[in-house]
Amino acid sequence: MTDDTAPDLASDITRRLEAIMMILDEPHSLVSLAAAVGAPVPAVRQAIETLVADYDGLTGGPVRGFELREVGGGWRLYVREEFDDLVSEFVGTQAPSRLSQAALETLAVIAYKQPVTRGQVAAIRAVNVDSVVRTLLGRGLITEVFTDPDTGAIHYGTTDALLVNLGINSLDELPHISPLLDDGADGFPGESIR
Repeated sequence: MTDDTAPDLASDITRRLEAIMMILDEPHSLVSLAAAVGAPVPAVRQAIETLVADYDGLTGGPVRGFELREVGGGWRLYVREEFDDLVSEFVGTQAPSRLSQAALETLAVIAYKQPVTRGQVAAIRAVNVDSVVRTLLGRGLITEVFTDPDTGAIHYGTTDALLVNLGINSLDELPHISPLLDDGADGFPGESIR
């Protein structure tokens, strides 16, 4: 006797994979996705094929406004190209006029260290920068420069819009960062002398 209420395993993997895909900012490999959803790689590959067909309208439903694409050896959801302008315009109208302190700090790291990955920025700032990077991308202040073919990590750099907003002609006009840093001559907070 079989239990008709037990969820179909393939459907469950597909739903778990779809939930993970909704939060990815960078492409992830099949192995990484399989580990995330706790399923074997062949089952995840099949689930991806199912989602691609569904989003592309090949299963009888509508073609979605987004698609699941393999880029740089990894998979991620993307807006369909035909809606790029619509989404860019919407994001542009939603952006507040001022950047938060976190956005300014993240933007400074990207400006001085570019091209740099989100993970490298997070390591420098010691905080998660996912939403801040999305904000800066939405404002057009940073852009995806290239994707590392080995890791799938997206490298970010600044745009001409940043130069316009700062009123400079090139990043060479940014102040040198070393004079702005504490040289440590007075010690550091909480440091005891031995």
